[in-house]
This record gives sequence, structure tokens and C-alpha cells, in this order.
Amino acid sequence: MKAGVASPNGVTIEDVPQPKPKPTEILVKVKAIALNRADLGSAKGDTSHGAAAGKPIGSEFSGEVVEVGAEARGFKVGDRVMCHSPGSHAEYAVSDYGRAMPIPDGMNFETAATLPIGLNTLHDALVTKGRLKAGEAVMVQGASSGVGLIGLQIAKFMGAGLVVGTSTNETRRARLKEFGADLAVDTKDPTWPDQVLKATGGKGLNLTVDMLSGPTVSQTMKATALLGRIVNIGRLAGMKAEFDFDAHARQRIDYIGVTFRTRTIEEVREILVKMRADLWDAVSAGKFKVPIDKTYPLDEAKAGHEHMRGNNHFGKILLIP
Repeated sequence: MKAGVASPNGVTIEDVPQPKPKPTEILVKVKAIALNRADLGSAKGDTSHGAAAGKPIGSEFSGEVVEVGAEARGFKVGDRVMCHSPGSHAEYAVSDYGRAMPIPDGMNFETAATLPIGLNTLHDALVTKGRLKAGEAVMVQGASSGVGLIGLQIAKFMGAGLVVGTSTNETRRARLKEFGADLAVDTKDPTWPDQVLKATGGKGLNLTVDMLSGPTVSQTMKATALLGRIVNIGRLAGMKAEFDFDAHARQRIDYIGVTFRTRTIEEVREILVKMRADLWDAVSAGKFKVPIDKTYPLDEAKAGHEHMRGNNHFGKILLIP
């Protein structure tokens, strides 16, 4: 089968063996693939995101079940599924049954591919790790990404009061209100913490989903309320920076780091169970939407990756096998 694999120059298309499902896995004929930031590292061989020599990269896809392992529960051949699972850049991919979800009736494969990682990552960050309570002021940084846009919508759906989104692009920033943001700020503007404090009556944010890190972290703490929480899920602005330990202690902030890379399959399955308990009726009703910025054939995966690397997209970039 054709698949996108890692190389020193980024993703390349090669012929590789079709995967065989383990007893707890399903085999899926892939219909649509969604790109994520981690794919850019995997494409150049970053093993921390699951890259392996000669193996398909990627992490999010939709398709049709063509084989079911003996211990895989809840699925049968012919089911339409969306999956948050490694190896998506391919004509066929496998997923643990606990990392797959049925595609609701009336939803197409392209739409379905935009949802799994955003739903699971942001529900876990906002609700499970962030302990979101109704009425709280919430910020999602990097909000114009597919994951960020879902985060804004989950925050509103779960009862947040003021919802803040960030984007450094004026055009994309203006669109955040379509997806639930009450206030949109530019983190390149040094006054943005003051804008947030003003919008919260001087109290600050109760909860931030931090996809930026780097030098913005101390600014984020400045905009955080007493006993606020910051959940770190990304490092788009940098892996390392100065950290204002005094502000962290003074505000008694919980700074929480999360990643799927070090979680067991049992932990990941539980994340999906919790997300579906809160959100699945709304997902099935089509209440969470992510715009598709651009679509490429799988053969042009490198062009899709370069489009993402250029950071000019709004929503999701798709590949179609």
C-alpha cells in the first residue's frame, strides 16, 4: 500500500506492507487523514511522536473497518470510524478499539477526520486535568488550529463564562468568535495580559490551555487568577524559556503538563470514555465543527506538511488516499 513515511527531508510516499491488526485492534481502509503539528516532527524521524523507520507517520484519520481483531470490542466490518491512532498517512491503518469512535449518521469522512484529537485532547485538558467549572474564565492559546477551535467550543459547551482565544494573525483572530471566543487577543502584543485582566474585571483567568509555552508562559501567569490552572499541551512558541517562579507561587497556580506520548493504552481508552460521556450527544448532533482549510491527495503529503509549516491555515488540513 502507499504510505507517507519519515525521511531526513520530510514525509515521502513509499510502498509499504499493509498492517495486520493485533487482537485488540481494528484494520481500517482510510478515507481521510487530518494533519497535526506532531506530524511535522514525525515526518523527519522524531521518534517521540511515534515515528519508526519505514512505518507510516500520522495520528488522526477516518475510514471503514475491514477487519476486527478477536478481542476488539464495539466494532464490526463495514462500520465507519474516526480514530486517534498512529500510522494515519496510509491507505490502511490500524487502531486499538479504545482509540476508535463510530462516525455519527449523516457525518462524512472528511468532517469525521477533523475531530478525534481535538475532542480527546481538549476535553482531557479542560475538563479532566483543568477541572473546568461553569462560569469560569477560560483561555485557549493557539486557538485558530483545529484543536484550538474545538477547545473554544468545548469550553462554551461545558459552561465556561468568558472564553478567550489567541492568534497572532489578525484575519484568523477575527474569526475566533464564530467558534465561541468572547475575546480574541494577539500574544505578540505585550499588552495582551492587561486586555485579559480588564475583560475579567481584574480577576484573571481561571483556566488556560497552553499550546504555546516558550516566552509566553510568564505573561500567561500574569493573566491568571489566584488558584488558576494552566494546562500545557503544546510548545509552539518554544520548548524552553524563563519562568517567573514568584508569580507562580504568589498566585498559587497549578501548572499541569500533559501528553499522550507517555500514556498507556488503558489511560487513552479512559480519556475517550470520559469525553464521550460529556460530549458525544453534541458530537452526534453536529455541534462541534472544524473548518477544512485545504485538502491534498496523499501523494502530495509533503505539500500539505509545508502548508501547515507555513502557519497560514485556519482549521484542519486533510490528505485523501
